[in-house]
Amino acid sequence: MLRIYTTIIDFLRKLPPIISQIELHDRDLARQLKRAATSIALNTSEGSGCNGGTRRERYRNALGSARETGACLDVALALGYVDQVDAKLLDALDRIRATLFRVVR
Repeated sequence: MLRIYTTIIDFLRKLPPIISQIELHDRDLARQLKRAATSIALNTSEGSGCNGGTRRERYRNALGSARETGACLDVALALGYVDQVDAKLLDALDRIRATLFRVVR
């Protein structure tokens, strides 16, 4: 298992208040954020149990989901659904994306 997995789980634990705020304005975006964020953990875990190209593909899927999660947060900010996203949460997402990027290149 990649060490970043614990960071992913910690990130997910801190996400529900933001999802709830977004849900007040846009249920679809809140659901998309939840799906994308959980997909990071699921694909990372699945990749840890695979070999070769399948492993890389699962990590690539996790990276795509991490990017999508960031985009959901960007959209929520741009549309005024949330006033801000905690800098520590965004830093954690950046670490997740950077680690997954290094693993798949």
